[in-house]
Formats: sequence, structure tokens, C-alpha cells
Amino acid sequence: MQTNFSLTQLAQSGMVEAEAILRKCVHCGFCLATCPTYQLLGDELDSPRGRIYLIKDMLENERQPNKKTVLHVDRCLSCLSCMTTCPSSVHYMHLVDHARSYIEKTYTRPLPDKALRYLLAFVLPSPKIFRLALYGAMLARPLKNLMPGRLKGLLGMAPEALAKASRMDSPQVFAATGSRKMRVALMTGCAQKVLDPDINEATIRLLTRHGVEVVIAKGAGCCGALTHHMGKEDKAHASAKANIEAWRAEMAGQGLDAIVINTSGCGTTVKDYGYMFRGDRSLSRDAELISAMSVDISELMSKLELQPKGNVPRLKVAYHSACSLQHGQKITSLPLELWRSAGFEVVTVPEGHLCCGSAGTYNLLQPELATQLRDRKVSNIASVAPDIVAAGNIGCMIQIAGGMDIPVVHTVALLDWATGGPKPETLQDDGV
Repeated sequence: MQTNFSLTQLAQSGMVEAEAILRKCVHCGFCLATCPTYQLLGDELDSPRGRIYLIKDMLENERQPNKKTVLHVDRCLSCLSCMTTCPSSVHYMHLVDHARSYIEKTYTRPLPDKALRYLLAFVLPSPKIFRLALYGAMLARPLKNLMPGRLKGLLGMAPEALAKASRMDSPQVFAATGSRKMRVALMTGCAQKVLDPDINEATIRLLTRHGVEVVIAKGAGCCGALTHHMGKEDKAHASAKANIEAWRAEMAGQGLDAIVINTSGCGTTVKDYGYMFRGDRSLSRDAELISAMSVDISELMSKLELQPKGNVPRLKVAYHSACSLQHGQKITSLPLELWRSAGFEVVTVPEGHLCCGSAGTYNLLQPELATQLRDRKVSNIASVAPDIVAAGNIGCMIQIAGGMDIPVVHTVALLDWATGGPKPETLQDDGV
């Protein structure tokens, strides 16, 4: 794609990278076939190629974003399926993130939209505030049909019950069982440890059982993904910086062999810290080191020798491959291989490359499109008639579970169960 940025424009933060990404696009249109919003809407502007044109025009002409451009950029899920498809290696993720930051700084949103985005950015990254908000939403849930617009959807997604906060998420060290093979830091995250604290507990049990010492670092928290994808760059970078400093302190102490992440949406972002802080002389080196040391739980477990006990039934597991795992981190087969080695029958889901509609805050900001994608995903899952559905991302789990009765569990919950841990709580009352 031909670009016409001036030298003055290219001196602006992020513009050199944006221009390089734009120039790689050759208008081939391969991305249209795998873009979820284009599949739903059939609108060129709701495809990666169409959004690239809109972003190019906005940035090149240094114009204030108009309603049309914001609409189509907002509709992007950041599922990154287009990056898997693209033969020219267009790094769409960095381009759309730059566009969202530009929009956040230069566009005045309608007050209801602005207020909702502020609320989500304030509540979700803070586990304490998020927990209080969920309790309030649970109380107000019976009144959801009286609420306007997206507030109705927000209340509808409130859980019927909320698990107690886990003591295992507090800063501490969990000793390896037997001979220590490695020492890792576990990212406990933000929303996940409120919505399903069993995931981190199962991860700790699984790792220590396989000879891994697990550290919960003081000061580490939200990865910054939720605010980053809303264009709130400063807030996202503050979260990322806190994590970098917390893990760097652990490395300077007793050392770390890896940083383990069990939420694939977080993993994609943490692995991009090096890029996020590329222009920060004080943090760039540490950020690159953190990115290089970060691994998804499936990556680490594939390097360890899984020790199944042979005490679980041969359940038929439908694998939902989270977009952030298969497209963002290019991890596709590892979870399936691990489950099979643990004794489960694993089946893939038709149209597995398409997003379920969760996409961070997408199902809260774009509920109609998110529901259509969820229903399509649920229909595809039902077509393979599984006993359970497994995924490696809490957002996907909540989204899919909201549209079907088949139990949904996390990757580590199954691996923990198969290697001597408790039966996942989700399966306790399902006769599985």
C-alpha cells in the first residue's frame, strides 16, 4: 500500500511503525474470509482491509476521527485471525492498537459510551473493586429488564454466585513437590481471580506437583490488556510497568526460569511488552526480557513430563481455541496433545478460527455482535456432541457458558484433575 506521510508525521510516536505496517498490505483480501465481523455483516469496512483504509486515511491526513471510522474500528474484535491468514505478514494488531490510542486522544465519544468505557477501565483491572461491582450487579440483576441499553446486558452477565477470594493469590512462594526443576512466577491477573479463583489454584497444584516452585510476586496484577484495547494507553502502560518491576525484582532475588500465564488474553499482551516499551530507555530492556520469559501454561507443561494418574473417565472434550492463543501466540496443538496424554478424547470445533465474541470487553461494548458470534460458536460446539468444553481463557469460558448447558472448564483444571488434583467444580453437579 502506498503511503504519503510527511517527515513531521513520522517523527510522532508510533507513526513510523504504523506506516511500515500499512505499506505491507497488498489489498489481497484474504483476511475477509476469516474476519468474524465481515462474516456477520458483509461490509468491507468491517473487515481488516477496510479498517486499514480507514486508519490510513485518518492517520495520514491527521484528521479528527469521524463517527464512521470509530464505528468500524470499535467493531473490530482484535481476534487477530487476519494475522494468521495474511500472506504479507501485516501486523494488524499493532496498527489497530495505535488507531485506538489515536481515537481515544482525539475523538469525543457520546456521554453514555464514554461513561461505560470509563467504568470498565476503572472496575475490571482492580479485583477488589470488580468484586464489589459484581455483588452490586447480582443484587440488581432482577431489575435488568428495566434498565436501558447496554446496562441490561451488563446486569445479565452478572453471575448468580461468586466464589470467595483465594488466599493462594496473595504474594507468597509455593514449594515444589520433590526435587525442584524450576522456579517460575505465576501471573494471577485481575478479573479471572474474581470470576474463577479455582484456575490459579489448579495451576499452582499442577506446577508444584511437577516439581516447579511457584512465586506470586508482590506488586504484579492486571496485565493491561483490557485498557490497552480500549485505547487507554497510559493506564495500560502503568499496569504493565508494575508487572515488569515486580517480576524484575524476583529475578534479581532468587531468580526466575519463566513467567507463567494461564489466561491467553493476558499472555498475548505480556509477550508484547517489549514492543509496548520500545521507546522507553529505562524499561525497554527489562520489558523485552519479560516478554521473552513469558509462556502460556500449555507451553510450560509440554516441556515437563506430564504425570497422569489414570483415574479420570475418558471424557469427550471439545477444544475451544481462544483467539489470543491460536492467533495471538500461535499456540494451536499443545493443549490437545496434553489432554490426550492425560487420557481424554479430544475433538476440534468447526470454524475454530472464528472468535466466540468475548474479546476482552467486546461482549460488554458490542453485545449484539458478541451474542451472534457466541451463538454461532455454541452451535458449532454442539455439533460435535462433547461431554465438556475446555479453553485457556477466562473470557471465552464465561462467554460460551452463557449460551449452553455443557460444562466449560479451563485447560489446567483438566490437567490438574488428571494428575491427582480434585475434580473441577464445574463438573461436580453435571454427572460427568
